[in-house]
Amino acid sequence: MRDLNDSECSSPTPGPAPPLQARCPSGYGTPSGYRDYAPDTVERIQLTRQLQAIGFTLSDAIDALATHDAGGATCESERWRLEAALSRVDAKLAELSALHRRIVHAQEACAGGHCMFTTAATPD
Repeated sequence: MRDLNDSECSSPTPGPAPPLQARCPSGYGTPSGYRDYAPDTVERIQLTRQLQAIGFTLSDAIDALATHDAGGATCESERWRLEAALSRVDAKLAELSALHRRIVHAQEACAGGHCMFTTAATPD
C-alpha cells in the first residue's frame, strides 16, 4: 500500500483512479485515511480488472465500457474485442513456444558437451 498525494485524493478528476488500497493524507477520504469509493465505482473498477484478466488492454477495457455506456454494446458487436484479445494471447503463446524450443535446444547442447556458457562466441 502506498500513500497518495493531495491531487490523487481530491475529488474525481480525469485520469486513472488510485489503487483501491491506498492511504490519503488526513482530511481526505475516511477518518483512517482510506479513499471511500461509491459502490458503482468499485463495480466499474472490478469489471475493468476482469476484462484485463481475459486479455483486454486497459485501452480495450475503456473503449468497451464507453461503448456500453453509449448503449451500443451487444455480444455480437463486441465479439471482435474478444477475438483481438485471443489473437494477442495466441501470438504470445507462439513466442513462448519458440522460447521453450530454444531453451530445450540449449539444454540438449549442454548435455552433449556444447554448453553455450563455456563456449566462446565467435564473431560473424
